[in-house]
Amino acid sequence: MILLSTLLLSLFLTITLIPVSRKVAIRLHGMDIPDERKVHPYPMPKSGGIAMAMGVVIAVLIWAHGDQFVRAVLVGAGIVVVFGAMDDFKGLGYKAKFAGQIGAALVVILYGGVKITSLGMLLPGDMLLPGYVAVPLTLLVIVGVTNAINLADGLDGLAGGISLLSFICMGYLAVRLGNMGVALLSVAAIGAIFGFLRFNTYPATLFMGDAGSQCLGFLGITLCLGLTQGNTPLSPLVPLLLMGFPVLDTVTVMLDRIHHGRSPFKADKNHLHHKFMRLGLYHTEAVFVIYILQALLVTAAFVFRYYSEWLLLFVYLVFSGCILGGFFIAHKTGWKVPRYHFVDTVIKGRLRVLREKQLIIKVCFRLLELGTYSLLLFTCLVPAHVPGYVSWLTLPLIAAVVAARVFKRQWMGGALQLSLYLFIPFVIYLSESNMASWMQNPLVRPYNLSFGLLALVVILTLKFTRRTKGFKVTPMDFLILFIALVLPNLPDPEIRSYNMGLVTAKIIVLFFTCEVLIGELRGQLNRLGLATVGALVIMSVRGFI
Repeated sequence: MILLSTLLLSLFLTITLIPVSRKVAIRLHGMDIPDERKVHPYPMPKSGGIAMAMGVVIAVLIWAHGDQFVRAVLVGAGIVVVFGAMDDFKGLGYKAKFAGQIGAALVVILYGGVKITSLGMLLPGDMLLPGYVAVPLTLLVIVGVTNAINLADGLDGLAGGISLLSFICMGYLAVRLGNMGVALLSVAAIGAIFGFLRFNTYPATLFMGDAGSQCLGFLGITLCLGLTQGNTPLSPLVPLLLMGFPVLDTVTVMLDRIHHGRSPFKADKNHLHHKFMRLGLYHTEAVFVIYILQALLVTAAFVFRYYSEWLLLFVYLVFSGCILGGFFIAHKTGWKVPRYHFVDTVIKGRLRVLREKQLIIKVCFRLLELGTYSLLLFTCLVPAHVPGYVSWLTLPLIAAVVAARVFKRQWMGGALQLSLYLFIPFVIYLSESNMASWMQNPLVRPYNLSFGLLALVVILTLKFTRRTKGFKVTPMDFLILFIALVLPNLPDPEIRSYNMGLVTAKIIVLFFTCEVLIGELRGQLNRLGLATVGALVIMSVRGFI
């Protein structure tokens, strides 16, 4: 429950602080101004990273304020965020930015004890590196990866999405190894990224800025090293796979600049995401392809986490060779991503006709609304027993929804989101960990299948809706679906024994569904409010009884 509380607190703190940080950025002129190498057409506030950092720090300090490693990481991340924010708002030279990154790295090295002392079987006899080698090597790696994530932040949702996949793997491995410091920091970062990505997926309304991208890079590499160095069965080369895509991007673009006689720090449009777009991919398609590539690397890190370092290095080199070789061949031959007339004209044209007639959206929306209410209420009956603390939790949520309905209807949407997002994880967790006997065998499979069917109805609703504002399908939603599909099927006995993957998938589906439903109801929230209060009352009464 500590991890779940940290995740939710970080998520909601980030969502709450983002509007404030946006106003501050606009007032202090912390805007990303378009130029010839930028892909966004309008000035954009770049203060989302500050909200993310505050969400992580506050959520972690509640539970792990006494851990020296955690304190060191938070202090180092704070230094990176301060220097990044100064660069976002006032502008800093690369020397000042490097000074801040070096200072942050020295904090986690000297105070937090993070050092690369082992390269596993890459060195003869598993030899450990002496301090005079380990410290500068660690410093170089931390500063390098911090900048790699910063440089990868070139498309809406890109840096956040690839970091999210890495933190999910790190968090899971940390839980398995009992490393609660790394687990808490990873979970807090996951919550902050989820909260931020809703504002940053294409078309973005907010950027994370250097403060956010450098913070993610710094957290990512320090947590990787804290997890894989020292007394651990994990291969010390796991970080190479977890952070491998932005590292590959940074190394190739800097070598290309040096080869052409330019400064390696002079920005250009030769990053891998730019190359994908030059092949003919649209903005969202390029982001989605990079998500897939990062997911492959993260999956490889998970599968080969106990294998030889030579094997991990070979996997990464083959992956890198395929990417770079593919771009080289495409450049030499002039190959572009084909656009098929049948897909772009025939299929999309017929879907456009159906959209104009509004037949499918009417059916899908009714199924979505009825399915959400039914599944939410039914899930409240699935747990065999409801703890008393859940009853006390539901009372203020009931009061919030009722008060918004009676006194301030324009707050109804916010009250429902707050209540549902706090309530859903508890009811799903209880339904899986404490399932009633009458649900066993005949009903459990159809019940689980109903979540998949609801997700399908949501996707169809989003596809055919005529609404132009609010919730839209973005690469983040494909990322959510990927997580929901992969986690329940990981080949790990502990995940399967505790149904951790299934719990996560169900929570994500219901979050996803409620957000879409609130948008599609267009302010007509009475029925959703009634269903929400009904579910809360059921759980409250069951807990007290």
